[in-house]
Amino acid sequence: MTAGERLFCDTNVLLSAVDRKRRLHVQALHVLNVLPNRGVALCVSGQIVREFLVVCTRPVDVNGLGLSRREAVRNAEAIIERSTVLDENRNVPVRLLDIARTTTCGGKQLHDANVVATMQEHGLTRLATGNPGDFRRFKGIDLVDLASLPVDDS
Repeated sequence: MTAGERLFCDTNVLLSAVDRKRRLHVQALHVLNVLPNRGVALCVSGQIVREFLVVCTRPVDVNGLGLSRREAVRNAEAIIERSTVLDENRNVPVRLLDIARTTTCGGKQLHDANVVATMQEHGLTRLATGNPGDFRRFKGIDLVDLASLPVDDS
């Protein structure tokens, strides 16, 4: 990634950065801490922030992080501070419907489709994610797999 590029961050990138026990924790920190210092603009949407807060505050025994609301909000504020928050404007649901018509996805996969619709609306093509398989069905998305990123600060 080079200076001036914009990179949309999937929810799992943010969760991996917060949860030291996650396999891709160091790589997620690279995205959040190193790439912006190199001029890469990180982008999220309201959906990403909402999903992040849900998982952060959900109990550990139901696949959450079990953070207090205060900790979760503080982490979300830090993420918002270093990111551009893209609006889910009137055109995003129109794009989502088009994706739903033309791509084989349904159920929870429509959350991913909405991420793609938001990216399309704002002219983004690069997506950082720890789950690249979730997004391969969508055309025009350049996936940045967390597992392929460096594990150091350089």
